[in-house]
Amino acid sequence: MEWYLEVLRKYAVFSGRARRKEYWMFILINMLIALALGVIEGILGGGGLLGGLYSLAILIPSLAVAVRRLHDTGRSGWWILICLIPLLGAIVLLIFMLIDSDPGANEFGQNPKTLGGLIT
Repeated sequence: MEWYLEVLRKYAVFSGRARRKEYWMFILINMLIALALGVIEGILGGGGLLGGLYSLAILIPSLAVAVRRLHDTGRSGWWILICLIPLLGAIVLLIFMLIDSDPGANEFGQNPKTLGGLIT
């Protein structure tokens, strides 16, 4: 849950880098919350209102963490627009999100895996 809250604390921070763990833990918790909201709406017959409001609330943090994740692999945040290409774009973006961080510093900042030169 700490990883999810960390992304929310950096609500609209598009600079810097985000580790794979930060990104994927945010995605996992996000999916669990969306699933829980879907179950609640199914029981109460909400018609998608809760899910829609939740999706709107986390739109900016989701984009920000995705851009920081791309920065971690040495790519510009503009690469997120590749997902506009049907199927192929989503596959390429998924691969970018799965690959390991650039070792050491890159143009977007210090490697978040290292703390004082030690791998954490």
